[in-house]
Amino acid sequence: MNVLVVGGSGFLSGHVVSVALAAGHGVTVITRGKRRAAEGVIAIVADRQDRAAFAGAVETSGQKWDIAIDCIGFTADDAQQDIDVIAPRCGHLVFVSTDFVFSPTNRPFPVDETFSRFETELPYGRQKREAELVILSAAGQLPVTVFRPCHIYGPGSLLGCLPKHGRDAKLIDRLKAGETLTLVGGGHFLQQPVFAPDLARMLLSCHGNAKSAGEIFQAAGPNVVESRRFYEIIAEHLGVKAAFDEERISDFLRDKPDGKPFCTHRVYSMLKAANAGLAMPSTPLVEGLKQHVASMVGPRV
Repeated sequence: MNVLVVGGSGFLSGHVVSVALAAGHGVTVITRGKRRAAEGVIAIVADRQDRAAFAGAVETSGQKWDIAIDCIGFTADDAQQDIDVIAPRCGHLVFVSTDFVFSPTNRPFPVDETFSRFETELPYGRQKREAELVILSAAGQLPVTVFRPCHIYGPGSLLGCLPKHGRDAKLIDRLKAGETLTLVGGGHFLQQPVFAPDLARMLLSCHGNAKSAGEIFQAAGPNVVESRRFYEIIAEHLGVKAAFDEERISDFLRDKPDGKPFCTHRVYSMLKAANAGLAMPSTPLVEGLKQHVASMVGPRV
């Protein structure tokens, strides 16, 4: 099939491109041209913030796609751009949202797609929810699907799933040096990280799947672990031992009130996605982190 990836050179979008190419699909990306596109990929160079230029570049390309996946949409305006510019040229529109759309308080366990208390204050989650609603408003025009991934990890991103060491560029050096990691809540919040290539396969599996049309799906990995276990696995792959200290939740939120989405268990039901026949994330966390660590330091000898 012909695949359009809005983004294409970033972390998740890059994995979508790689997975699609490996499956033999034709791939087009829309990027700002800051990075060289992968070999075999058609690149449309445009900045989505320049709305007119973006629309013109897509129109000039003359292309149509079986599925279009927006990995970098953050606002209702971005979503409307997808509807106005991309939807007329694609058979199925997929929008990548986030689990940050949910209110972090009083969540059920696990959270499924019926949970309807949403973030109303913090801009990231609130704007993503607004974008979801715009995408779903087009369900009568063409097949549209929204995904809500939790913590995404894998080669191409920084390691770390929880403050103070979320996406920490120095995490490997800290662990090798025997530094004690300080984690909010002592790292006892539960996580369900999803491996980026698994998520890419899940997004692509919407094509030709009528059960995915007009729907929202959680997108989480197969393993639920305490956040501190995530760091322990990284340390084990490095051949060292992880040690932890606790940052009190109240202290963390006093200094970073926008960090509320991290101060909750992030555990999700994947039953709806499984029943819809989507490609389910299946890479065990230990294996996914092994590949992630190896991509940064090389395989352990």
